[in-house]
Amino acid sequence: MISSPAKAWEEISLEQDRQRVFASFVYPMIGLCAFAVFIGSLITNGWGDALSYQVAMTDCCEVAVALFGGCFLSAYVINEMRVRMFHGFNDILLTRQFVGYAMVVTFLIHVVTGIFPDLTVIGWMLQFYVFYLVWEGAPIMFGIGEKDRFRFTIFVSLLLLVCPAFIQFVFSRLTSLLN
Repeated sequence: MISSPAKAWEEISLEQDRQRVFASFVYPMIGLCAFAVFIGSLITNGWGDALSYQVAMTDCCEVAVALFGGCFLSAYVINEMRVRMFHGFNDILLTRQFVGYAMVVTFLIHVVTGIFPDLTVIGWMLQFYVFYLVWEGAPIMFGIGEKDRFRFTIFVSLLLLVCPAFIQFVFSRLTSLLN
């Protein structure tokens, strides 16, 4: 997906089981992201006391909830947007499959920045690769025409980036408030 997205989207479009992406890709990646953040938090805050484990666990849960919720929220919004704005057909399973694979950059960035938090700024810059993944996948997966491709890419990419970040922000604030 990272090195040749067009070819990867072609192969993905041939998959019959649209739900398989979650069990074989999304859920393991969310677990890997959460684990990386847990380890990174322990490295940053130390291994010595119970508070560092509590902070690490909270950070780990924050990322897992954000990625899980962001994946499903963005899929729902993208599916509705595709039906209303781009006159596409309602196919939430196809949209979830698309979102699951399109979030590969987000997953990889969370793994790297989870262990090495100093690379967060570089991670923010690398997230723009999501735009290219969506650009390549839109016509293959959804049949988006050339006249709507740019607008679709912008909306979908922003949703893929904003939904997990918004959920993480809300989760973080709720955790701080309830702690």
